[in-house]
Amino acid sequence: MTENAIKPSPLRIAAAIILGCVVGFIIFFIIALGIGFVNDRMAMNIPVNLLFAENIWSAVLLVVLMAASIIYFCWKVWTTPPIEEEVAVADKS
Repeated sequence: MTENAIKPSPLRIAAAIILGCVVGFIIFFIIALGIGFVNDRMAMNIPVNLLFAENIWSAVLLVVLMAASIIYFCWKVWTTPPIEEEVAVADKS
């Protein structure tokens, strides 16, 4: 019961990877700002901030969120068919 699935074009895969990177960074930015706000208000010592180049926990959180976003968008590309099907061009000879 295998279906003949259409493989996505390289352009759709590249778009999913780029979108995953952008969305992952935005989610990291929002989470890091939220954690920073909680740290300032409650005087907690949570080691996550926006300085991912200096803090290993921030770098790990950034990598995990970006990888999860890339995987999600690539999965959506693989499971969603393209809007227009590719049409084979016939030879005019």
